[in-house]
Amino acid sequence: MGGLDIAVIAFVVLVVLVLFAGIKTVPQGYRYTVERFGRYTKTMEPGLNIIVPFIDRIGARMNVMEQVLDVPTQEVITKDNASVSADAVAFYQVLNAAQAAYQVANLENAILNLTMTNIRSVMGSMDLDELLSNRDTINDKLLRVVDEAANPWGIKITRVELKDIAPPKDLVDAMARQMKAEREKRAQVLEAEGSRNAQILRAEGAKQSAILQAEGQREAAFRDAEARERLAEAEAKATQMVSAAIAAGDVQAINYFVAQKYTEALASIGTANNQKIILMPMEASALIGSLGGIGAIAKEVFGNDPSPAPRQRQSPTPRTGPVSGPFEPQGK
Repeated sequence: MGGLDIAVIAFVVLVVLVLFAGIKTVPQGYRYTVERFGRYTKTMEPGLNIIVPFIDRIGARMNVMEQVLDVPTQEVITKDNASVSADAVAFYQVLNAAQAAYQVANLENAILNLTMTNIRSVMGSMDLDELLSNRDTINDKLLRVVDEAANPWGIKITRVELKDIAPPKDLVDAMARQMKAEREKRAQVLEAEGSRNAQILRAEGAKQSAILQAEGQREAAFRDAEARERLAEAEAKATQMVSAAIAAGDVQAINYFVAQKYTEALASIGTANNQKIILMPMEASALIGSLGGIGAIAKEVFGNDPSPAPRQRQSPTPRTGPVSGPFEPQGK
């Protein structure tokens, strides 16, 4: 192998080394810083990049994807001197690779300590009850404070979340007793309010029932009085008609009126439920005479039989006293 061949091979090797040193590939999600003689010059974006071989070199390889940082458990003293344990997680993203690489050393450790100190600061300024019931407020405060402090480092704190807040066991037991007492008190109040409302509703119902009953009795009394008034008017009209007939000389009208009442009275006595045997101290001829008088009235009114009414035969039973009927039978 001659000297020319060796020179060609050496040149090819030199070109390969130069290309290898000057061409750099940056994967997606990363940013590389370029240093020339130890000084930052530029940031390489993802893809194929060319630098000056043997003069420029890769400085920091920064991951610009969102990352999570686990904050370990730590003891916190609240404003009312209660000791609680809290742990959290922080999410951050590198926005400026040069600042993240050259403005702070050990970026993750810096973010971790910054988050821990601010957790103690924010939670220590709150009471225990406020601390346990306002977790979203604590997260917002932590995010704002930590993001503002990490802004010069070229990173963005996207989220800070408290994972757990654990008070001491005796404090948890006391809180459980307090909660139980509060719930029992609330239950008693609700039960008392329910009983009160039920009594009010029952009283309202009784009141409405009494009002409706009184109105019903009033309406019934009004109807009864109206019925009695109508009956009295009918009786008065009937009496007036009978009186007019008697005044006109028609004696049969009074006989018809008295015989009707007499017959109705006998029908009422005969249909009574409390008697099986009825003894009437009166003569049967009185009722027969009354019926005969009614028949005579009908004949005179309708004129079906021009002959005079037949005489009633007297009962063969001897009388021991005056006739007890309302009038004397005809034909005597």
